[in-house]
Amino acid sequence: MKTIVNILRTIALTATLFTALTTNAQQVPTSPYGADDEIGALNLLNEETVLDAVKLVKKGKVYRLGMVVNAQTAAFRHRYFHIETLQPETAAAGSNKFTYVDDQLIGWTGVGSQINGLAHYGRDNVHYNGYKVEDFLTVSGVKKLGLEKLPPIVTRGIVLDMRSYYNQDIVKEGTVFTVEDIEKVAKKQGIEIRKGDVVLFYTGWTKLMGKDDKRYLAGGPGIGTEAAHYLGKKGIVAAGADNWSFEAVPHENSELSFPVNQMMATEYGVQVLENILVDELVEDKAWEFLFVLGHPLYEGSTQVQINPVAIK
Repeated sequence: MKTIVNILRTIALTATLFTALTTNAQQVPTSPYGADDEIGALNLLNEETVLDAVKLVKKGKVYRLGMVVNAQTAAFRHRYFHIETLQPETAAAGSNKFTYVDDQLIGWTGVGSQINGLAHYGRDNVHYNGYKVEDFLTVSGVKKLGLEKLPPIVTRGIVLDMRSYYNQDIVKEGTVFTVEDIEKVAKKQGIEIRKGDVVLFYTGWTKLMGKDDKRYLAGGPGIGTEAAHYLGKKGIVAAGADNWSFEAVPHENSELSFPVNQMMATEYGVQVLENILVDELVEDKAWEFLFVLGHPLYEGSTQVQINPVAIK
């Protein structure tokens, strides 16, 4: 009888612990910047970080980090992009015969180089700082955490050449970058990750775009959850890569779905950048640089196409 009672007690205790762990795992922490905070780690940027980053400009060379987007650009699952160009008024106006052409965009904002804001990723419909989807989502845009709330991002950027580290032309899909990997690459390049940084990873993955879109969209290399915690605790403000997923796909834990993207947003308030072209930076060994991003201010947007700039 005592054996049965002990077994039942053990089962009950295990169930209680499991419930507690599950509940804790689903919790989204409140922002250290206040109950009304909507910009996350970007609170770390100020005049001082800008002035420090500007000192990195020695040659005046400008690098475009955004890709050209068209209807053939490989995109995640349901997304597509199309631009329709027309002349709403074909007749020439005035004695100077003025004419004009307009564009209409049709599709999703998450195609090509993009910033994924804090309203984009959640944990069971709870997003950064505890904002719930049911409270902020409308068909005409989000009422909290929209990208229009973010300031321009002007800070120090660094790029880590994972392609050379693994000695692969295109780093294999599912390759998980560990803390040790990141530290080794940074040391080899003679740089360190600092508070306020934008950290970019070079994997060679965009070489597949337009050549093998099926493989490109099926997976990719990237950081794992351990490295995500590492970068988040470092105080970076944004992280990105030259692929669509940013994190490793397939994931290191097959029971989870995009745990790194989720963690960066909900736990650390870090913006995630995808499909960022860093090839030229790596070719020039421009490991650290002034990073500048002034993104489209579409009110209520959760992600938008971007063309960030690096200046060395």
